[in-house]
Amino acid sequence: MHFDFADLRLFLHLVECGNLTRGASAAALSPAAASGRLKALEEQLGARLFYRSSRGLAPTPAGELFLRHARGLLRQLEHVRNDFGELSSESAGHFRIFANTTPITETLPRVLGAFLQRRPGVTVDVQERNTRQVIEAVNESAADVGVISVPSPYDPGPLQSLCYATDRLVLVVPEGHALAAAGRLDFEETLDLPHVGYANSTLQTYIVGQAAALQRQLVMRVLMSSYETMCAMIAAGIGVGVLPRSCAARYVRSGMRMAIVELRDAWTLRERHVLYRDLEALPMCARDFIDAVGAIAEGPSGSPPR
Repeated sequence: MHFDFADLRLFLHLVECGNLTRGASAAALSPAAASGRLKALEEQLGARLFYRSSRGLAPTPAGELFLRHARGLLRQLEHVRNDFGELSSESAGHFRIFANTTPITETLPRVLGAFLQRRPGVTVDVQERNTRQVIEAVNESAADVGVISVPSPYDPGPLQSLCYATDRLVLVVPEGHALAAAGRLDFEETLDLPHVGYANSTLQTYIVGQAAALQRQLVMRVLMSSYETMCAMIAAGIGVGVLPRSCAARYVRSGMRMAIVELRDAWTLRERHVLYRDLEALPMCARDFIDAVGAIAEGPSGSPPR
């Protein structure tokens, strides 16, 4: 079996564009040349890679399988280039991180900032995704490293994982709210109150699921697009919200007029993990970044508050 990296790149462009002409253009080929390369690739593999229709191209099951391998091979090629680039420049390199919202706001600015000060030649592609997308990207080699906040305990499955911190979800209420002095309460006690939520987030889906487990529904007054705007709405008295404690505490320290109330529920314990497939297969700069995260690791925390 023989094919080159140009074939792999063409295949990825065809998947991304869903169209032969646009995919060929992205690969700097004519449609005829792209069609010929695709035909030769399918013959080499002994499998049809695309369904062809008037609407364009869609990967077959064999195409989906080849897509995972193609991404992995191209990432490995990039890693080879990076590693040999690092041999000639000690601080150089490039890697990609996918992370969900809490690590993006609470971990990466501090850890990545310190890391890049030590390695000024390294470049990092950081993309925010939901938890499922982060895990899929690491599994499929679309990202070198994933950073996620997930319910405890967490099983990473086939991936390798480093738990570097834990946090808890807490109730955040406006300053002076009737619950501000409650100290601790159960999540169920909040379900008659209007809530401020985080639109289209893994955390919001998780909290709605916890309400459903109690056969209740959250009373959603407003959905926002960031923790900061959530807290601004809560501070303005629009509702209460459930956020990571570290995040809520940061906005309270910044002067937002809010109070933090602990939740007793066991499910409020969250773990923050770095995910990767094979440490030895990562570029050296990505391995160094994982070491940098490991240096701040806190390990798991204890039982939920009583």
